[in-house]
Amino acid sequence: MAEIIEGVNPTRMELLKLRTKVKLAKKGHRLLKEKRDALIMEFFNILEEARGARRRAEENLERAFKALMLAQTSLGTLKVMECAYSTKPSPGIESYTRSIMGVRVPVLELAEVRRGVLERGYGFTDTNTQLDEAATRFEEALEAVVQLAEVERSIKLLAKEIESTKRRVNALENVLLPRLEATVKYIKMRLDEMEKENFFRLKRIKAMIEAREAA
Repeated sequence: MAEIIEGVNPTRMELLKLRTKVKLAKKGHRLLKEKRDALIMEFFNILEEARGARRRAEENLERAFKALMLAQTSLGTLKVMECAYSTKPSPGIESYTRSIMGVRVPVLELAEVRRGVLERGYGFTDTNTQLDEAATRFEEALEAVVQLAEVERSIKLLAKEIESTKRRVNALENVLLPRLEATVKYIKMRLDEMEKENFFRLKRIKAMIEAREAA
């Protein structure tokens, strides 16, 4: 049997208050379970999305590094490094958040990173198509990596919220609700006992009064 709440007076007013708390706790428990289940569904949806994003990022990075090796083979490592230093920086990333069942998850927006040869900043008279191919592949890889970062961060935040919601559901289910219900039962039992005691006391008083009147 669950422990009762300490310091509770067995009165009808307290009984009414506790019954209200039980109703609220049950409603809260139901809503938290619904939230937990919805979060778990969202988690697995994004998890599937993350698998695809991770696969695309790995494939794009693999293609990019292969293209880089070909460029280094044809132009030489020093020339490729020189072109890399002269390349214009990529546009920045804008970030904001969106809500999934009350959880703020990130949204990362990368400005257009795919550029033509003349837009990248390195000279094209003393370079070749292998370098252009490597630059294109790394631009594609950057898009895939940013998308992967977004979904993986969302997964971590959702997993944290699911764990927190589970703890709250378990606390209500295994601690708070049993204690409230046990206390309600205890107060009802004490009130019944007090009512019986009062009934027998009044009965004895009535018998004493009747005995005196008869004498």
